[in-house]
Amino acid sequence: MRIAYFTHSLRSCWNHGNAHFLRGVLRELVAAGHAVRALEPERSWSLDNLLADHGATGLAPFAAAYPELRPETYAPAADPAALVDDAEVVIVHEWNDPVLVAALGALRRGGGRFRLLFHDTHHRAVSDPQAIRAFDLSAYDGVLAFGAALTEVYRHWGWGDRVWTWHEAADLRLFHPPATPGPRQGLVWIGNWGDGERSAEIEEFLLRPAEALGLPLDIHGVRYPPEALAALRAHSARYRGWLANAAAPAVFARHLATVHVPRRFYRGLLPGIPTIRVFEALACGIPLVSAPWDDTEGLFTPGEDFLVAEDGPAMQRQLARLMLDADLRGDLAAQGLQTIRARHSCAHRAQELLAILARLGLGSLEHAP
Repeated sequence: MRIAYFTHSLRSCWNHGNAHFLRGVLRELVAAGHAVRALEPERSWSLDNLLADHGATGLAPFAAAYPELRPETYAPAADPAALVDDAEVVIVHEWNDPVLVAALGALRRGGGRFRLLFHDTHHRAVSDPQAIRAFDLSAYDGVLAFGAALTEVYRHWGWGDRVWTWHEAADLRLFHPPATPGPRQGLVWIGNWGDGERSAEIEEFLLRPAEALGLPLDIHGVRYPPEALAALRAHSARYRGWLANAAAPAVFARHLATVHVPRRFYRGLLPGIPTIRVFEALACGIPLVSAPWDDTEGLFTPGEDFLVAEDGPAMQRQLARLMLDADLRGDLAAQGLQTIRARHSCAHRAQELLAILARLGLGSLEHAP
């Protein structure tokens, strides 16, 4: 099958967590024999920031980890028809220019012989619905939503059975436990500050518990404003800056545990949607403790795949348990890894996508070029 995917950026994961999943699932489609083209604009805010911070060397981890993915760039004046001239499937991520989204829809309406899907992996449908409604999706064949709660939003907007839940997942070709286990110490958190959407939660569930326990805490991420950096220093956390996603497994392998701090929109308006870091951490076999998060879809088994802490003091107690109990750490790591391997890999999601495409009349699961 010939698949064209329009992404904000595949090369850069600077404040662009969606790139993690897209890299993994596109790689699985390539491995299954499908002809995949990843298309991204020549310039994007994620790529521009990565290059500004790290220069061309910031692109090296992606190139080394994903040699089978060769994203194509296009200029602002590029003809969308030429970009999708032979595609059977065109998927457009929501971090694209509304002009491009509309142009691809116009091609489909005008007789384009491809199926056209919109891929939504953000909370803007509930936090800023006008931003999503600004997209002209009238000619699109369907929507891929990264959680059932988001699927219901689109159904309420009239999409009916033309919206499918398509969760993110871990790329098991990259995310796995270390081949040779080594010493582990301290706590690690990989994530961005979050535009004020979880500032208080980061302090309550991460900074204060780690400091109270004397647990060394390494923090990786970007877009930490001065007040955030001051908070990290005040709690003796070590800020490490941007981390290429391809380097995350090695970082997880050096630490005892990690923490999940969901953004508020995923606790309230869009329950049941974990961040990609949950899938990736469990795939690496690192024990995880989560701040309150309602797994409404039964993706995991809280208490077995990971521990849950209802508030800051509970988080401190759970982390203390992990510090002292090697058996508990081992049990959590093994169970979380088993769940990912059984249900939540990018290979699983590639098969789910092919099943959706089959419903749209594009052959069977075994269909390939």
